[in-house]
Amino acid sequence: MTGKSLEDRFDDGESVLQDFDLSAATRPNLTLRRVNVDFPSWMITRLDQEARRRGVSRQALIKTWLSDKLDSAA
Repeated sequence: MTGKSLEDRFDDGESVLQDFDLSAATRPNLTLRRVNVDFPSWMITRLDQEARRRGVSRQALIKTWLSDKLDSAA
């Protein structure tokens, strides 16, 4: 199969996943590394309130906000 025929099939809306070996696929830069950050108690309280309001965990809220900030700074 040529790259052009694969591209044409994909552009036509056909699934091309069966043409790839995904068993060894990786997503670079997604390895987790643990960090510790100390926050004042008032900030934890506000984070917990906002996390509850959104129905997510505190960690998910912090990750989302940091990601948004890093994206806008780029």
